[in-house]
Amino acid sequence: MTWSIIATEAETGRTGIIVASKFFAVGSLVPTMRPGIGAIASQAFLNPYYGPRGLALMAAGASAAEAVNLLTIADDGRDNRQVHAVDKHGRFDAYTGAACVPWCGHLLRDGFSVAGNMLAGPKVLDDTAAEFEARADLPLARRMIAAMLAGEKAGGDKRGRQAAALLIHDAEDYPLYDLRVDDHPDPFLELARLETVARERWVHFRRVMPRAASPDGLTDRSELDAFITASIETGYE
Repeated sequence: MTWSIIATEAETGRTGIIVASKFFAVGSLVPTMRPGIGAIASQAFLNPYYGPRGLALMAAGASAAEAVNLLTIADDGRDNRQVHAVDKHGRFDAYTGAACVPWCGHLLRDGFSVAGNMLAGPKVLDDTAAEFEARADLPLARRMIAAMLAGEKAGGDKRGRQAAALLIHDAEDYPLYDLRVDDHPDPFLELARLETVARERWVHFRRVMPRAASPDGLTDRSELDAFITASIETGYE
């Protein structure tokens, strides 16, 4: 009932998950991420414990492959589950249960993974992956949206459209992007609009919020406004 991408970006240190589904508020349950630990997308007949348990396993030293294996072995419903993950070393792994609704499957590529079930066909994942690889010129958020749009054009979720979400972290404990479209006739159109709005002020403001390297952040409002204006002019995103 869902397809998603997990991707890492070595040059910025960012990790992202984007997901779409004919399922209400898909972003509230599918993507899970912890900076410096890893990221997990749990879907199909989803088990909402895969995210927190998988991250706990990776925090304790498990690789993505070990975490996926331990999660599914311990779950009697594993044949109905689908999960993919990346660990802090950029290693990806995925699992698609034998009872997931067709079309279903996953792809593991250099720097990203794609997984989906209840899709129009394998072309959804193939086109999603191909577009992601082709749009390396774009910042991660827009690259992921472009890739999912290509998958939707290939048929997407065969039941239709309802929800989409984008989660991107860098080294900070709080996200760079956490955008959710819970119920919309064209969720990617709305997600793209929200990403555009985020670039108008939010991503610039976030640069001067309290950070690991600057625990107090910037609190002088006049300096803040000047910084945001300069940041917008430089095209930071």
